[in-house]
Amino acid sequence: MAAYNDAVQQKVVHNKDNLQAILNQYQDTPKWAGLAERTRRDYVGHIRKIEERFGDFPIGALTDRRARAEFLSWRDEMARTSRRQADYVFATFASILAWAYDRGLTDANPCERPGKLYRAKRSESIWTHADEAAFLKIAPQRLCLAYLMAVWTGQRQGDLLRLTWSAYDRTHIRLRQNKTQRRVVIPIATPLRTALDAVEKSETAETILTTIHGTSWTSQGFSASWRKAVAKAKIVGLTFHDLRGTAVTRLAIAGCSEAEIATITGHSMKDVGAILDEHYLSRDSELAESAIKKLEMFGNSGKIPK
Repeated sequence: MAAYNDAVQQKVVHNKDNLQAILNQYQDTPKWAGLAERTRRDYVGHIRKIEERFGDFPIGALTDRRARAEFLSWRDEMARTSRRQADYVFATFASILAWAYDRGLTDANPCERPGKLYRAKRSESIWTHADEAAFLKIAPQRLCLAYLMAVWTGQRQGDLLRLTWSAYDRTHIRLRQNKTQRRVVIPIATPLRTALDAVEKSETAETILTTIHGTSWTSQGFSASWRKAVAKAKIVGLTFHDLRGTAVTRLAIAGCSEAEIATITGHSMKDVGAILDEHYLSRDSELAESAIKKLEMFGNSGKIPK
């Protein structure tokens, strides 16, 4: 009891006028509770880093211009290890301070609009048909099915791993995306329907995608198995997430409008445009071939003005 009482006496009591108070309040709000489980788990790690460095930072000092400089200097320090991770942590910091500012808990948000240090270069991160053939040749059936579901639906890994057989009626897949809460209804293409109908349903799991033991995948377990299969197929620089962009690109090459693509993948039309414009289509030779063929067909129709 004496040791316990001594420990309680030494417990740090955070000053309500320091940033720690805001960090604590944020994690006790409906906004925090409404975050997806994966997002909340990531935020916890980010917040822990903020607490370690700035938990005792006075809230009143946030209005001082030097505060922004200090925070950006910290981000630059983290960036020496990982620019992407530095951006993630700082974006969390900015989001929390924006929440606090909107509620009058602080008079400034010195972390707003900092710009990004990391720029993903995904222009060539598209699964080609050669990549697809190499993967489907060596991967086990359960991972081949995951590939086909991703490339024919454009959905995120987490949503596909959670998808149950009740969401599939042999003509459509219906789901609510966990990240955005958007509802999407996806018509099933013949290759995917054939693969789904060939699957022997698990007696222990309701999910469509299952492990070799017939149980539902965990995110970590699936990622580990996926990486091994990709390595065995000698595919370099491509991830499961890239299948979402691949789906968008293939739909565009097939002549789908941005609205049609957004209806299938659940992206906003703005995001579809950004994906096509910034990351993928500028490098896609198939799109150029498609464009020239359309131009030739138009010319052969005799509609070119003389």
